[in-house]
Amino acid sequence: MRQPGSDDALNAALPADRAQALALFGEIVSRETEARLDQFVALLIRRQKTLNLVAASTLPQIWTRHIADSLQLLALAPTARKWIDLGAGAGFPGIVIACALAETPGTQVHLVESKQKKAAFLRDVAAALSLPAIVHTRRIEEFVASNTQSFDAVTARALAPLDKLLGYAIPLLKTGAVGLFPKGRDVGAELTQASKSWRIESELIPSKTDPRGRILLVRRASKR
Repeated sequence: MRQPGSDDALNAALPADRAQALALFGEIVSRETEARLDQFVALLIRRQKTLNLVAASTLPQIWTRHIADSLQLLALAPTARKWIDLGAGAGFPGIVIACALAETPGTQVHLVESKQKKAAFLRDVAAALSLPAIVHTRRIEEFVASNTQSFDAVTARALAPLDKLLGYAIPLLKTGAVGLFPKGRDVGAELTQASKSWRIESELIPSKTDPRGRILLVRRASKR
């Protein structure tokens, strides 16, 4: 029986999954971006064999579960050029955003990832694809504490509960960044819990890739 992550099953599943993802966001994916995303997926699948980048069960849906899920953030901050992705992991959403904005003047995508092997993977991808991406191999707390830059948008995907996530992001939000945080079906409970400690000006936006998911757009937050 073929396992979900086996080469045969993966190769059989990817074309339809890719087509579904591009059907959702074809209008913002140029041929050049599409080519970069193809290269990124190929690099990730190759390195997945020796480095646990994403859950193996999600590889057959990598385009819809990870690529498209990242692409949808672009429309929520259409003028953002300077992005920062906290806990960048395998590059979702940071590398995907860098792929999409690679030809847009002034783009910078900063990826903060404390794990050496994952940070090395991100650097390899950025170099191979000539992306406007800068990788910081540091703990998020350390990076934020010493950061002197301002950003247009801060993202984090599957990083931490909202209460903790706001603690990481608040210095960036205070300098003008909008927060874009993909969340699952428990986002309501997370907001309720976080609201005990934080005043949050936010909006919940339905995910285009997961009917149970929401994008939490945070404009401002402050400690109570």
